[in-house]
Amino acid sequence: MQEELFTSGRNIPNIDPSLEIWHWPISVYLFLGGLAAGLLFFAGLITVLGKDKEYPASVKFASIVSPIALTLGLLALFYDLTHKLYFWRLYTTIRIESPMSWGAWVLLIITPISFLWVMSYYSELFPKWKLKFEFLNTFEKFLQKNRRNMALALIPLSIILGIYTGILLSAFNARPLWNNAILGPLFLVSGLSTGAATIILLAKTAKEKHLFGKIDLILIVIELGLIVHMLMGMYAGSEVQLEAMQLLVGGEFTLMFFGFVIILGLIVPAILELTELIGYKIPVAIPALLVLIGGLVFRFVMVEAGQITRYLY
Repeated sequence: MQEELFTSGRNIPNIDPSLEIWHWPISVYLFLGGLAAGLLFFAGLITVLGKDKEYPASVKFASIVSPIALTLGLLALFYDLTHKLYFWRLYTTIRIESPMSWGAWVLLIITPISFLWVMSYYSELFPKWKLKFEFLNTFEKFLQKNRRNMALALIPLSIILGIYTGILLSAFNARPLWNNAILGPLFLVSGLSTGAATIILLAKTAKEKHLFGKIDLILIVIELGLIVHMLMGMYAGSEVQLEAMQLLVGGEFTLMFFGFVIILGLIVPAILELTELIGYKIPVAIPALLVLIGGLVFRFVMVEAGQITRYLY
């Protein structure tokens, strides 16, 4: 009897040949994190500029979405954890070189601030539901006085949160689709765009819809430019990067990437928003919803496609 023994250093379950251990909760978490970052950035910026009375949806109504999005995103992340009881160990140390450590600490700070921000508008948001305890009224007044300070903190924190959602993927050097410096800025701009789209949906005045329609149009153009930059960079890269790009251009993710992200999620909303800005009557909810759907699909495509690609050492 002849026996043969095969050994391979690449037979690592759940890691090799593909990193298919990140499922839908991660994509949802990245989308909700970027959305919350966009909403909190605009809320902080409008407040610092002293325009909060002119644009109430951006600082008041849309701000309700932020803590909800962060909470649901964290629940999705917690659901995806293998060892759920040990998540606290992430906070026993600070690693400057680790994007995941940065993200964990930023989330720990920005999440309670997002709740405090909504609390500062409680009387305006829920006028029929009076606070029963006097200390809560006192606390709300304290938050109102310090709203500008919270806004100053939210601006840099939201930028870090938005960039982190992309850097979290780009830190995986062994995955050529993710190993790209463009992902951080791209995810930030995408998050800002989805935040602007949400404000458009919740805005009650034509002035605010018009402003954030312009902002979203600019962000869409920048996002398209970053995507082209990313694809061209991979096209001019190594063979494995070229193969990774082909998953999005001529591969199994082409329909999702070009159909739902590029065309329906960016180009069509940009055309509709530009048409509306010119003076034609366009239901603003349509481009806003398309931007949100495109942003969500974009995260799913990048997470799923990125796990398929790999470098061979």
